[in-house]
Amino acid sequence: MTPPSSPHAYDDPAVIARILQRARTIAVVGLSTDPAKPSADVAAYLQAAGYRIIPVHPKAAQLLGETAYPSLEAIPGAVDLVNVFRPADEAEAWAEAAVRIGAKAWWLQLGLVNEVAAARAQSAGLDVVMNLCTKIEHRRLVQTFHQQLAQ
Repeated sequence: MTPPSSPHAYDDPAVIARILQRARTIAVVGLSTDPAKPSADVAAYLQAAGYRIIPVHPKAAQLLGETAYPSLEAIPGAVDLVNVFRPADEAEAWAEAAVRIGAKAWWLQLGLVNEVAAARAQSAGLDVVMNLCTKIEHRRLVQTFHQQLAQ
């Protein structure tokens, strides 16, 4: 499969909606121990929105009240979405791990682009989003839903 020519090929609103509507369990790779960091803010928001957050951090035992795991493979049970907050040059390894654990979706956070990793995850059947923020997209989805209800 040839990777798309633009990172925008992985910002399909229908895919974003499908991921956020279907996901229940989100593994947050690179969830920081510092609550001021974007990964902690986004994860806390998603947790408050009703998602189960599974922190993936090599040294933390617990984050956001949830047991942290050193790798995706160490997580017991199913993961719907792998949300990656690690540098783009690590993305291929995280995409491969997401495929190995049978995740349904793989999301590389805002500002991060790795088309090879995205194409690998997509070719394995995962829904893929890249260079967008799960918190921002979730808020947009909720706002759109509320606007539709008001009409």
